[in-house]
Amino acid sequence: MKADADEPDSGSRTTPAPSGRPAKAAGDAHDEAGNMDRFRGDIQGGEDWIIALVDAMARWTAPEATHRGRRLRFFISGEAFDWPLLAQRLCAVANDLIPGNEREGLLLRGQLPDRLSPRTIGDLMKERLGVDKYRGYLNFHYGVTVEEALLHAVEGEVRKRNVSGGARYRTDETEEAFERLYGAPRDQLIAEFRADTGARLGKGMSLRQGRELTYWLFGYRVKHSDQAKMASDTKKGLDQMAKLAAQAQLRRRRPV
Repeated sequence: MKADADEPDSGSRTTPAPSGRPAKAAGDAHDEAGNMDRFRGDIQGGEDWIIALVDAMARWTAPEATHRGRRLRFFISGEAFDWPLLAQRLCAVANDLIPGNEREGLLLRGQLPDRLSPRTIGDLMKERLGVDKYRGYLNFHYGVTVEEALLHAVEGEVRKRNVSGGARYRTDETEEAFERLYGAPRDQLIAEFRADTGARLGKGMSLRQGRELTYWLFGYRVKHSDQAKMASDTKKGLDQMAKLAAQAQLRRRRPV
């Protein structure tokens, strides 16, 4: 997986609107129902389903929706476009037309099938999504996707050190990774996140809440890191993503 060519300025995150114009409250449901019908029709008409999906996301205007009693909010903090959530909602109306392995690869790992190579999902977003949503895509990419990969990479460094030192289970890898990256204990950071955002967290954390916390942590790190450390950490996160993508590619090509 190659990194996206564009990286947001670490000193200022953008705040895009969900579309090029304000969403129309009364007409959103009708607009998006028509959009979903068009998405299905484009695939049935021969368009590659991933191209049709990105185009449908570009047309989408509602900042949130309700599906099967679940509230879906497509922007985190009004800034980061949660495109996997919107993609999942759109795919739900065309699952019978989409290969399951390709859908899983895109939604879970952001991977495109080989036929679209060498383009990445970031390339398609830049080409077809529109300026405002693409800005939101970059915020999500660096603030959630890369941030998660960075945390996993640091956890891996802690694990490797512990194993080599014969202390595999003596420390909490995630706790130490938080201390290394953010300079504070995990519980303290979660408490600050709750105070800043008003988030109500129970014993467990939903996928949505996890993404909101990750994006908040990204902002926290931006505020408390110098440019050199930000660049180094971003590279580490991107390298971790590339490593995981290469491993997934090998698994896909391995004979059954």
